[in-house]
Amino acid sequence: MTAFFALATSLLWGLADFGGGLLTRRNPALTVVVVSQSIAALVLGVIVAATGAWGEAGPRLWFAVAAGLVGPVAMLSFYKALALGPMGVVSPLATLSVAVPIGVGLVLGERPGLLQVAGIAVAVGGVVLAGGPRLGGAAVQRRTIGLTLVAALGFGTVFALIAEASTTVPGLFLALFVQRVTNVAAGGAALYASARRGGEVLPPGGLRWAAVPAFAFVGLADVAANGTYAVAAQHGPVTVAAVLASLYPVVTALAARGFLSERLRAVQAAGAGLALLGTLLLATG
Repeated sequence: MTAFFALATSLLWGLADFGGGLLTRRNPALTVVVVSQSIAALVLGVIVAATGAWGEAGPRLWFAVAAGLVGPVAMLSFYKALALGPMGVVSPLATLSVAVPIGVGLVLGERPGLLQVAGIAVAVGGVVLAGGPRLGGAAVQRRTIGLTLVAALGFGTVFALIAEASTTVPGLFLALFVQRVTNVAAGGAALYASARRGGEVLPPGGLRWAAVPAFAFVGLADVAANGTYAVAAQHGPVTVAAVLASLYPVVTALAARGFLSERLRAVQAAGAGLALLGTLLLATG
């Protein structure tokens, strides 16, 4: 069950990142975050009201609030790093986010077996290669590396926090709703501050209604990924769930290949193969 839900997480996050990347070509990144998360919050609000999940409110919701505050910082740092530096460096480096939940699992006493350790090493190496790392060319700015590390730390922290935010299905709905409301509040405040400084808030011509389904897909895929990750982490070792969930860059690369006809470099294809091998080792370990 852990492997299934963790792999579903990587699929959903990979597609959400792909969709978000397409939207940011025509819209400010912060606007994409706020609009997509607002749609997700509205849908979750309806689900929470329909299921009576309000009764699950408790101290654990503070983990959801914390995840909601950290998430926008991680997203914006990641987008900024992608704008400043080569994606072939930024994307693989961001997968260091897996170190946070793995560390939490080890602190909590999890001890993966030898086969799982091998699977973790192979899968993480595959994800790094799937990002298409550039081994030559101009040096990457320290600011780019710094922003990427901030994003990785933020993503990993969200992984760990959302796994602790609930213990029941209704509680998970409520936790995800609280997280998204906090996301919107924090992102909205940042967007307002950016507008006050003269920053771009809307694309030329304003937001198009035709783009609403795309915003909705990104927001809902992201929230669904948080949910499936929480389930995976609660029903199995966090170390395994975190590694399998971190395979989303492979999904993003394959989506770009399928929808945009972007060619996979040899190193990326090899990375995807290693990631699959690591997945099999983890699933059978």
